[in-house]
Amino acid sequence: MKARKIFIILSLAAGLISLPIIHSCDPSHLDLKPGTETEAMMFQSEEDFVGAIIGVYAKLTDFYYFHANDPTHPMWLLPGDDATTAGTSPFESFSGMQPGQGLLGQYWTAAYQLINRANVVLQKIAEENGIIKTPGLKDNIKGEALFLRGWAFFGLYNFFGTAPVITERISSLKDIYPPSSTGTQLLDQAIADFQEAAELLPVSYPQNQIGRITKDAANGMLGKTLVFRACYTKNTADYTAAITAFNKITTRHLVADFGANFDANNENNEESLFEFQASNAPSFENIWLWNDFDIAIGPMSSYWGFFYGAWSWWNLDNMCIVPSKKLLMKFEQGDPRVIETLDTIAPDNGNAYRYPPMVFGSDTIKVAFAKYVKRGKEGDVTSSVDNPRILRYADVLLLKAEAILKSGGSKADAIALVNQIRERARNSASPASAVPADHPLSETDHYAMDYGRKISGALCRRRNPLA
Repeated sequence: MKARKIFIILSLAAGLISLPIIHSCDPSHLDLKPGTETEAMMFQSEEDFVGAIIGVYAKLTDFYYFHANDPTHPMWLLPGDDATTAGTSPFESFSGMQPGQGLLGQYWTAAYQLINRANVVLQKIAEENGIIKTPGLKDNIKGEALFLRGWAFFGLYNFFGTAPVITERISSLKDIYPPSSTGTQLLDQAIADFQEAAELLPVSYPQNQIGRITKDAANGMLGKTLVFRACYTKNTADYTAAITAFNKITTRHLVADFGANFDANNENNEESLFEFQASNAPSFENIWLWNDFDIAIGPMSSYWGFFYGAWSWWNLDNMCIVPSKKLLMKFEQGDPRVIETLDTIAPDNGNAYRYPPMVFGSDTIKVAFAKYVKRGKEGDVTSSVDNPRILRYADVLLLKAEAILKSGGSKADAIALVNQIRERARNSASPASAVPADHPLSETDHYAMDYGRKISGALCRRRNPLA
């Protein structure tokens, strides 16, 4: 019995000694894949490249969504003469503006995140060698990345005037503090990006890809940026080049109904050149988060609650952004654009206190913006799925009219372009309205030049509100 126990013990010991030999660590067992996808695992298929450019598009969300009650919209709505608020905003009064102002940092960060994503795509496209098989896809993706980067540079010049021009992916610590631009270098790079994009992008996409950037969009932004640069450099050649770019737009035209341009059911129509493609997260969108948070609940929407006093909006001292008195006085009585642009607030409206009163003679009224509200479509938690129209053909016509006037071209030709917009406006009603009437093609030189300045808006910063 004792011998048997000794045998068992020795057998167990031998087995334990042999275990490391039989089951010793295999180095391949340590070569585990990361729990999430890495860059080294990306760009192995066409789908990876398409996903990467969609990631650049996705960063546009940061410019148009709720952003936890701190959207960037006041930056580009309030500096002009067509919008105001009873709240306090340094973007309207231009007082109290500090370098550390939250929206400035927010816009700056989003712009450079977009630029960095575009630069990564451009680097990977340059390195691609035979993975992309679909004809034209490689050029399309490169064109989209260039366009979006150019759009970001254009915005940075618009708001800051000077900022670093970063055209390559930053991969070294020594490159993290690039110098700021001088002169119009930001616009110069935007123009170069739009020019190259226009050569690469397609005229159109299949129906299931409507909303992606096209050749016409690139030529539209190219022309706009050239006009913008000419405003500063006084270079007539830029106006002439802008006209050439605008003339290359072949698929866009004014739609019959002015209001369709702000209608959630008429997105990406024949007048639109570039829109932010607003939607809601697949699960349930949490507007208090950020787009990069999670695909299931991260915001993918736009936001217009500051126009109608959504319960979620308490920025700007809880006051709405409303049409200015100057804008109201631009409309002629009977202009069909009034009901698509403005909305009178009744005294018994529960949100009436959030709209500043405007005095006209003996009358005091409160007015709100109707754009993106009257024909909008609310998404989850007061978000919107109505696309912001970033560039329309109406904008192109006004910019082209300005370029013609400023370059010494035919005043009659410029006024004829403006009259296309006025004709569409009066025909938006049924029966058609008599106003706004066409401007006579024989307008005086002084009037034509003055009108050219007016139609350009605040140095092309935004669309003309009556376009």
